Amino acid sequence: MADRVTICECFARDGLQHEDVFVPTETKLALFDAFTAAGFRRIEATSYSNPAHVPAFRDASDVLAGLHRSDGVAFKATCPNPRAVRRAIDDLDAGHGADELSLLVSATESHTERNLRTNRVRQWENIGEMVRLAAGRFRLVGVISVAFGCPFEGAVDPGRVAEDVTRFAELGIDVVTLGDTTGMATPPAVDALFRRLTFENPGLPLVAHFHNTRGSALANCVAALDAGCRHFDSSFGGVGGHPARIQYGQGLTGNVATEDLVNLLEAMGEDTGLDLDAVMNASRMCEEALGRPLHSMVARAGFAAGPRAVATHA
Repeated sequence: MADRVTICECFARDGLQHEDVFVPTETKLALFDAFTAAGFRRIEATSYSNPAHVPAFRDASDVLAGLHRSDGVAFKATCPNPRAVRRAIDDLDAGHGADELSLLVSATESHTERNLRTNRVRQWENIGEMVRLAAGRFRLVGVISVAFGCPFEGAVDPGRVAEDVTRFAELGIDVVTLGDTTGMATPPAVDALFRRLTFENPGLPLVAHFHNTRGSALANCVAALDAGCRHFDSSFGGVGGHPARIQYGQGLTGNVATEDLVNLLEAMGEDTGLDLDAVMNASRMCEEALGRPLHSMVARAGFAAGPRAVATHA
């Protein structure tokens, strides 16, 4: 159990923020039941982003209020600023808050301005205020966007990412996620950065969050795994990317597909703790929710042949 790989399912947050059509609250809640039934222990439920900028989450409080909670399952909400954390606290006080909050920074100024509408100095001031407001009531996840490359500035200095991880650790953040926001990472860069950060921050869990924009997400996941990473983000069908109204990515901007990542990890002998039949059922439900086939290879071909193989999609 200690060596089990943990996958956080991100369809309902990172996935849906990229969609132009609002997915009804009832549909989201049904998906969460399917994710829980499949065995996911960390699930991105929603975001407290400004609904004027990211309307996909205008029902954030309703989603959290309607969740069927299960022991051992943590639901996460994203918070870009202190106002968002105050909303999270209001929901927690009302009895239906998130278990985890993601606090966002970007490794470059340009992405900070486009994605968070501020600069890095002010955002780090925001992070300090957000941690103070949270006051130990949530598990806090620090997220570093464009950690492996920026669509505006190109290469990102690993030293800057390392400094950001240290700042999160000094603030008492529980987990840090490294985001390859537009799919610019390579396996050697992933291996080097994860090994460096693990050495510099012993005991701090790191999460690998790779986008498949250029087809390298699975390779980068394996590189992170080989470097000791045990926590991964993914999204059913490979959906996701920048918010629909904030443009900075091209092509298929989505996350590594959950189905494909689970298949590869299980085929490599890694224990994900997931029920593969239930994973495939959740995959079908995600396609139905968006009304189109999604970008998972395994959704078409089925899990690899073996004792845990399951049927393919129609």
